[in-house]
Amino acid sequence: MAIALVMLTGVHVFAQEETVTTELTTHSSDAIFSSTASYTFSVQSTYNTPQVGSVKYVVTTEAGKKMKSDSVHVNIGPRSSASYSFDISGLQSGFYKVNFMINVSDYDDTTRRAFGIRPHEVRSQHAKPSDFEKFWNNTKAELAKVDPEFTVTEMPDSSKDNRNVYLVEMKSLGGMTIRGWLTEPKTTNKKKKFAVMLALPGYQVNLMPLYGVDPDIAILSLNIRGQGNSRDVINVRKETYITLGIEDKNKYVLRGAIMDCVRAVDFIYTRPELRHDNIIAVGGSLGGFLAIATSSVDKRINFCSAANPILSDVRDLQYEVDWPFIDIKKYVNTRPGLTYEHVLNNLDYFDSKNFASTLQCRTLVGMGMLDNIAPPNTVQILYNGIPADKHLIIFRDLAHEIGKKYVVYEGRWMRDTFALF
Repeated sequence: MAIALVMLTGVHVFAQEETVTTELTTHSSDAIFSSTASYTFSVQSTYNTPQVGSVKYVVTTEAGKKMKSDSVHVNIGPRSSASYSFDISGLQSGFYKVNFMINVSDYDDTTRRAFGIRPHEVRSQHAKPSDFEKFWNNTKAELAKVDPEFTVTEMPDSSKDNRNVYLVEMKSLGGMTIRGWLTEPKTTNKKKKFAVMLALPGYQVNLMPLYGVDPDIAILSLNIRGQGNSRDVINVRKETYITLGIEDKNKYVLRGAIMDCVRAVDFIYTRPELRHDNIIAVGGSLGGFLAIATSSVDKRINFCSAANPILSDVRDLQYEVDWPFIDIKKYVNTRPGLTYEHVLNNLDYFDSKNFASTLQCRTLVGMGMLDNIAPPNTVQILYNGIPADKHLIIFRDLAHEIGKKYVVYEGRWMRDTFALF
């Protein structure tokens, strides 16, 4: 980039800025292709001199293995533009990262994208433990022995969006107290029953009361053990939480966290104003994981919505992302006698794709194609394994997030599922 400065009768005058701009066009709205990924790379130059160099692409697996590359020589005239087409073929089914790089006389840059080839064919190479269902049935039986001691406290002066707000407290696995917030639309109809959204938190997220404007939906936002207002017993640093008890699957923090969600469903079933046949479990990231896991082990959930669910296909995921494995390996190195393989064996019982395989309720999944925490390969494996009615929404240019389209679809599908017309 260059800016020309001239002097004219004592006044500084800036000439037009010289730049190179690029645009990458993906020839698929969701970057999913049946065999050949197709792109157009467009270049616009306002320089008064030719821009000579190359445009190149490099394709890698999500784990970083180089698969294909190609380049073209470019010679862009002064103040002109050019476009270059690329067809990437010969790849097996799955997801790939692709970097488009331009290197010319006065400019260089990299555009990062991802694409999928026949992702419906992707399957995990790792089976779930043979006693997976037994493990979780035993865990639920252990929870059932804990007196929930539900308490509900109406919050003074907390009404918003024509809703009442309640603090909910209950005892969960191990006798641990967990808390959440229930917001219910105000109504004069004493026979009114509300469908329920069970909102589940992301990693170390403090969920507060959730409101919304839908007069047919009550919202229970749950803070699992060690998060939000459920931190009085477990109150640790962010990087420590994911490793708590990981050396023993019966003591791992996520075992208790999933049971916290089941206990929240127990609470919903005690409330006469809540519809027990209209419960949606909703979450993103860790919340997406929890939504999948809870809907799998607790068939009282009627609709599951999981955006960017983490911890899917863990044994391959470890080669594709840094977190949480960097924290897990640090933890293993501080525990004499504990091996990383032993930890992986335990994590098999908390792999979200293993929960997904027994889902029976309608399920919505959201995926960011550029996600470096829940990579598309792992989310697709989870999705492909769901035997129930399902729908996947892919966000081609987003990372660990989802767009408005997902929220709109979720609301419409929920109302359709629960017959809220």
